[in-house]
Amino acid sequence: MKEENSYFTSSNPIKGVYGDFIVTSNDKKEVLFYRLSILFCGLFFSIGIAQWFFNGSNQIWIWLLCMAISIGLSLKWIHIYLRPLHQTLTIFWVLGCIGLLILLYHFGVTNLIYGLRENPKSILLVGPLFASLTGIGFKEFFCFRRIEAIGITIFIPIALIGYLTELANESFTFATLVVSSLLLLSMGIRKFNLPAEADIGDKSVFDYLESQRKLKVSDI
Repeated sequence: MKEENSYFTSSNPIKGVYGDFIVTSNDKKEVLFYRLSILFCGLFFSIGIAQWFFNGSNQIWIWLLCMAISIGLSLKWIHIYLRPLHQTLTIFWVLGCIGLLILLYHFGVTNLIYGLRENPKSILLVGPLFASLTGIGFKEFFCFRRIEAIGITIFIPIALIGYLTELANESFTFATLVVSSLLLLSMGIRKFNLPAEADIGDKSVFDYLESQRKLKVSDI
C-alpha cells in the first residue's frame, strides 16, 4: 500500500549524515504551514496582477500587503540549514515591509502604482521584500530543482532591476511579473505532491550545525 503523506504522524527513523532522526508531527505541521504560505503568496500575487490588468491598480496595495504577510509566514516556517542565510532573508523581509508602509503613506494606498510609475527609484524601498521572495525561490530550486523556482529567482529580479534602471518599459515589466506570479502559484500547488520529509531535509545536519553554534558561543 502506498504510504499516505500525512502531516499529523511522525515518520519512521531516517538515516542522516550525522545520525538517525525522526520527522515529528510538529515538523510536518510546520511544512504544511510553509506550503500553505507559499500557495497563498502565489495566489495573492496572481490575483493582484489580474486585478491590475482588468480593473486598474487602485487596490493593488491590498494584495501586496497579503503577499508581505505570506512571505513573512513562509520565512517563519521554512527550513534552511544556514542560519545566517535565513536571518538575511528575514532582514530583507522586514526592510521591505517597512519600505512598503513608507510608500503607502507617501503616495497613498490607491496611488501606490502611480507613484512607483512616476518615481522608479522608489522601487528600492519595496525591493527587499521581493528579494526575500527570490531567496525562497532560490532555496526551492537548489533543493528540488523545480523549474518554477528558478523562474521566480530570475524573473522577479529582472522585472524590478529593469524597471529601476529604466532599461525595461512598463509592458515588459508587467509581462515579467505575470510570468513570475504564475510560476509562484504553480510552485505552491506542486509542492503538495512532495512528502513532508522533503521540506524538512536532513535534521541531523540541523542538529549538528546547532551544536557547533552553541560550542562557538560557549567558547566566547
